[in-house]
Amino acid sequence: MILVKDLSAFLNTCAPYETQCGWDNSGMLIGDPEQAVTCAAFALDLTDCTLALAKEAGAEVLITHHPVIFHPKKALLAGDPVYALCKSGIAAISVHTPWDCAEGGVNDVLCALLDLQNVRGIPSDEGPVPMARIGEISPCSPEAFAKKVAAALGTTVQLVPGKDEIRTVAVCGGAAMDLFYDAVSCGADAFLTGEAKHHELLAAADCGKTVVIGGHFATEAPSMAALRDKVQAAFPALKTVLLDQPAPVRFINA
Repeated sequence: MILVKDLSAFLNTCAPYETQCGWDNSGMLIGDPEQAVTCAAFALDLTDCTLALAKEAGAEVLITHHPVIFHPKKALLAGDPVYALCKSGIAAISVHTPWDCAEGGVNDVLCALLDLQNVRGIPSDEGPVPMARIGEISPCSPEAFAKKVAAALGTTVQLVPGKDEIRTVAVCGGAAMDLFYDAVSCGADAFLTGEAKHHELLAAADCGKTVVIGGHFATEAPSMAALRDKVQAAFPALKTVLLDQPAPVRFINA
């Protein structure tokens, strides 16, 4: 019999909770550790949609990237997906920045999608282990690189074109512009992340380096299949379901 605590313990080996950033909230967050599990559902986020899909699949646990409880809550009322999750009896385990950092996690998946070579971690003060990655690609223009990212992620991207041909690329999914200068110091010609503020993009343009903004969802969602595959390999008897979570943003052209 597989228990919720068994899944949490396994996730703690492939993406150790102790590697999370100080502001993060990864680990088992809701439910009974002793609850038996026959089906585990995977999604980037807890939403009304993913909870409904998890229920439909018969899941006893929902494993997410983003913590189902991030900031302290002073009330838990109807209408909050966390309230609905608790009421459903489905347990929740979230693996956020540990999965960003992990071997085979968010950023290694991005590197694989872009076919980066000689990939290594970028040291930073963000956490105890490197989160961002850097590697090499065949030389290309900023525009060609942006198109490569768009094709790999199946989305529309934003481009801040740099001055140089791109040979070395740094990646960090989600909201990671705070790692831009670490990437530059490691020799990156281009930096791919999920989102950025206006002033961060202005600073990047002043540096003359290429930045591609691929979307928070689009840069992280591909890694959930890899996480599901790790759990499935470790627990062959377990039914695992990758939920079809829709992106929260649509792009509308004039």
